[in-house]
Amino acid sequence: MTEITVCIGSSCHLKGSYNVMQTFQQMIEECSAHDRVELKAAFCMKTCHNQGVSVTVDGRPYSVLPEQARAFFRTAVLGEKAQ
Repeated sequence: MTEITVCIGSSCHLKGSYNVMQTFQQMIEECSAHDRVELKAAFCMKTCHNQGVSVTVDGRPYSVLPEQARAFFRTAVLGEKAQ
């Protein structure tokens, strides 16, 4: 199972963490990935210097902008090639 954690601390909240969470949840629904992907929220992940929202996928850190969340999910979670 792939574990995605999205920071919802105050800095990431201001950067759009709510929208990133919503997008990831929509992608899980659209791809019927409930049995393959676990989506979690966490408070400060100590990477507030990032431009985007702090996200980990199976422990690997990323910085995700809300407008890039769908493409990020496709490549980092579903393993699709970037277009």
